[in-house]
Amino acid sequence: MNQASPRYISKLTRQTYALILAGGRGSRLHELTAWRAKPALHFGGKYRIIDFPLSNCINSGVRRIGVVTQYKSHSLIRHLSRGWGHFKKELGESVEILPASQRFSDEWYQGTADAVLQNIDIIREERPKYVLVLSGDHIYQMDYAGLLAAHAESGAQMTCCCIEVPVAQAANRFGVMEVDDQDRIVGFAEKPAQPQSLPQNPEHCLASMGNYVFNTDFLFEQLRLDQRDCDSERDFGKDIIPRIINDHQVMAYRFCSALSQQCAYWRDVGTLDSYWQANMDLLAPTPELNMYDPHWPIWTFQQQLPPSKYVFDDASRRGIAVDSMVSGGCIISGAVIRHSVLFNQVRVCSYSQVEDSVLLPDVVIQRNVRLRKTIIDSGCEVPEGMVIGYNHDHDRRRGFRITTNGVVLVTRDMLGMPSCAD
Repeated sequence: MNQASPRYISKLTRQTYALILAGGRGSRLHELTAWRAKPALHFGGKYRIIDFPLSNCINSGVRRIGVVTQYKSHSLIRHLSRGWGHFKKELGESVEILPASQRFSDEWYQGTADAVLQNIDIIREERPKYVLVLSGDHIYQMDYAGLLAAHAESGAQMTCCCIEVPVAQAANRFGVMEVDDQDRIVGFAEKPAQPQSLPQNPEHCLASMGNYVFNTDFLFEQLRLDQRDCDSERDFGKDIIPRIINDHQVMAYRFCSALSQQCAYWRDVGTLDSYWQANMDLLAPTPELNMYDPHWPIWTFQQQLPPSKYVFDDASRRGIAVDSMVSGGCIISGAVIRHSVLFNQVRVCSYSQVEDSVLLPDVVIQRNVRLRKTIIDSGCEVPEGMVIGYNHDHDRRRGFRITTNGVVLVTRDMLGMPSCAD
């Protein structure tokens, strides 16, 4: 088959323009996205969420990319400029920032389909055969070349990426599809309260990943039709997909591990609990998300920082970290770190203990602090002697946010510090 030909695959990727939708607010992350868009949120010790779809594009050979921004985009745009601004347009590659600019409307983006429509002239100028529309706020590693090959081989006009998830997890969160025995989509509901389960696996359903491949002409036609529909919410999941599945060939592409053919690692880190858990997942001896794979690197903006340092080796004051990820510029000074993720330039002072926690960049933990199951936002300075995560009643009285699963969020505002974008 043509799918086996590297030349065939490289031709498909060269004919593709990727549009990453990165304007989301991420309201279920509460104060963590008060000053940044969800795709700009730090993840995994040194990255930002947007780095994952961008790295997937580059590693897949899709090198013409537009990033659509909207909500509080300063830190996102700054990160993209610093870490992704080196591509050469004259060589047929680029990562372009596409701010919301009301190009065809007096309104800001009304939905995912409208975000694409508002940039239709930019896509048209690239003259792609295929348009790859990607969500900018999920954590996963995926070769889009396989998706493009499956789309071309099937003769579909649109292909929707999907993954099997538990029914309870999908309810009110994900678009859910029904497929026939050829994986043609025959039903689609956006964030249903009672998702349709799989006949062969009643406890699971097929959830949309928010990633789509369109034949370009077909995409433009559907966007124009949707624009004329006064009742549309201008959204792919709510409007366009349900409208086209009866009269057009719309296929599902199941995201599987290349090695096991089982469901691959994919996380929507749209809640504080899921964000904390996805960071904790990285601490497993063999994590499902392998960021150490030299054949599939995750690219990002790299600060020039010294190595992490651990000082003091006294019986009562020893700087150590176990089952943890500690990034560049960190200093662990006579403190103990267990099962935690420390981002760049975190400082933890003597006699402090940090356990099951995520400490974002530039956090300072003063002496005799104890943290358990916390998320400490960037730039926070936790005062000497403070104990967080051991008594939730005390945490609430101090204004910290407690999640359903007992994760404690601490931000600069909650500590009486001035807010700032990062």
